[in-house]
Amino acid sequence: MNRIVSLRMMALLLPMAWLSGCASYYTHYAMFPAENSAGESRHVRIHWQSAEYPAWWPGADQATTMRVETQCSERIWRISDDSHDDAGACGTGLRACGVPELDILTATGEPAGAGQACMQVHLPAGAERVAEVGNSFDLLVSCRPAKAEARRGGDLVSQDYLRSSPVAYTVYARKVPRGSLSARLPDFDETQCQEE
Repeated sequence: MNRIVSLRMMALLLPMAWLSGCASYYTHYAMFPAENSAGESRHVRIHWQSAEYPAWWPGADQATTMRVETQCSERIWRISDDSHDDAGACGTGLRACGVPELDILTATGEPAGAGQACMQVHLPAGAERVAEVGNSFDLLVSCRPAKAEARRGGDLVSQDYLRSSPVAYTVYARKVPRGSLSARLPDFDETQCQEE
């Protein structure tokens, strides 16, 4: 009896294992020089992962949130779409929501409300998912930090990030097979942070 149950389980699991292997997995990343809100020269790194399925697959391509990191800062932004857990928290499309205690809307000088986006990715018409982001996209930053530094224990740590601008940053990303040598993210030069 146990053997029959085991054979049935294998008959169910093998097709699922085969189908999960149909996706192609990629790492996407970009690194570019810019200024933070304090006007300091920094590098900004954006990266995410994707799973792309063949045309015959019944589901859509998938992607993680896009992480936006600024050199010398602990603040990490996550740009999401309607396929992620926090869908619609601050509108539709690809957005990262502001936090009222941490972020100020540059245009008004008011705290970013819980439903307001501080970062938005703009794609060609009709594209509204991270999985649809190609090798070039526009990133609009509309907030600045309420405080550029925060106290952690006895230390001051930077919470600063990419300077806001009414003109979107044009970002060029690389797409490489996940797990390949070229999929390693570029490192920040932390010596610059220690010197300041």
